[in-house]
Amino acid sequence: MPRPILATIDTNALRHNLEQARRAAGDARVWAVVKANAYGHGIERVFDGLRAADGFALLDLNEAQRVRDLGWRGPVLLLEGVFEQRDLELCSRLDLWHTIHCDAQIDMLAAHKTNVPHRVFLKMNSGMNRLGFTPQRYRSAWARLNALPQVDEISLMTHFSDADGPLGIAGQVAVFAEVTHDLPGERSLSNSAATLRHTAVAGIGTAHGTESAVVPRSPATVVSDWVRPGIALYGSAPDFPQHTAAQWGLQPTMTLAAKIIAVQAISAGAGVGYGLSFVASQEIRVGIVACGYADGYPRICPTGTPVLVDGVRTRTLGRVSMDMIAVDLTPVPLSGASSTVTLWGRGPRGAVLSIDEVAACAQTVGYELMCGLANRVPVEVAA
Repeated sequence: MPRPILATIDTNALRHNLEQARRAAGDARVWAVVKANAYGHGIERVFDGLRAADGFALLDLNEAQRVRDLGWRGPVLLLEGVFEQRDLELCSRLDLWHTIHCDAQIDMLAAHKTNVPHRVFLKMNSGMNRLGFTPQRYRSAWARLNALPQVDEISLMTHFSDADGPLGIAGQVAVFAEVTHDLPGERSLSNSAATLRHTAVAGIGTAHGTESAVVPRSPATVVSDWVRPGIALYGSAPDFPQHTAAQWGLQPTMTLAAKIIAVQAISAGAGVGYGLSFVASQEIRVGIVACGYADGYPRICPTGTPVLVDGVRTRTLGRVSMDMIAVDLTPVPLSGASSTVTLWGRGPRGAVLSIDEVAACAQTVGYELMCGLANRVPVEVAA
C-alpha cells in the first residue's frame, strides 16, 4: 500500500480562475503564466484547465517545448528571453515570442540568421530594478531592435514592484506612459495583483457566484493589450492578507491531503514531537499525519497552524518532522486512524483551507508552498 498522502490538481478550478482573470482584464488578452512547472502543479496537468488562455508565458525553453508538445499552436512567451545565442534557433523552430531586457540579447538577435523575423517584448525597468532597460535607455533600445531585419513586431512591457502593496502602480504607470506614449506596439503590464486590484472592474463574483466581491481599487487604470496572471490562476490571493482568495472569487487548484496513521492520548504536562515544543495543558488526543517537510510542508510552521481533519478546522502541534505532523483532535472527537487531514486546499463537505493561511504561518507566500511540493508526493488530476 502506498503512503497515504496525495496532491490533487483541480482542472475546473483552473478554468474558473482563468475566467475570473479574464473578467478583470476587460478587453485585454490573457497570458496564462506557467513558469516553475506551472507553479508546482505540472504543465501537463494544468494544460486542459488553462487552454482557453490567449497564450502561455513561461521561463525556459524546456517548458516551451512541453507546451508545444501538448499541441498548443498559439503564442508562447519567454518571460526572461534567451540566455545564449543558440537559444534563438529553438525560438525560430518553436515560433516563440521572447523578452528583450538587456543589450546582450539585442546583440544575439543581430547575429542570428533567420528567415522568419521574431516577435519580441521589450522590457522597461520602470522601478522594479530587476530586469529591463531604464527609462532613459528604453527608446534607444527600441530603435536598435526596430532597425534589425531579424525583428518583426516589438511589444512594450514592464513589471510592477508593488501592485499588491501600499505603493501601488501609479508611479510606474506614469513612467512607462511617458516614455512609450508615441511608440507603436502592444503593451503588457499587469501581473495578478495589478489585474485584480488596479483595473476598472468594480467587482468580481465569488467562487460560488452567489455574491459580489467588491474590492476597492486604486484610481490608476492599467491599459494593457496583454495581462500576465500567475498566482491568481492557482487560487491564491496576490495581496493576502489584505484580501483573501475567496474575496477575489478564486478557487484552490491544489489540495494537499494525507491520512492519520496513529493516535496518541497524552496527559497534561506531556509534550509532542522533537524538542517537546508543545506541552499539553490538559488531556488531549493527538493525530499523527503522514506528511512532513520532506513532502513540501514547511518545517517552520508553528503550533497552531490550521489544518482540516475530516473537514473540521483544527491545528498542528509541536514541530513538523520530515515525514509526520501532529494535529489536535479535540474538535473532532470521532476522528482517528485513516481520517483525512487537509493541509491546504479543499477538504470534505465543502470545507476549504486557503494555502495563503498556511503560508502566512510559515512566514512566506502561497507561491513557495505550491512550488515546493516534493517529488515523492503522488499527484492526481481531478477533471
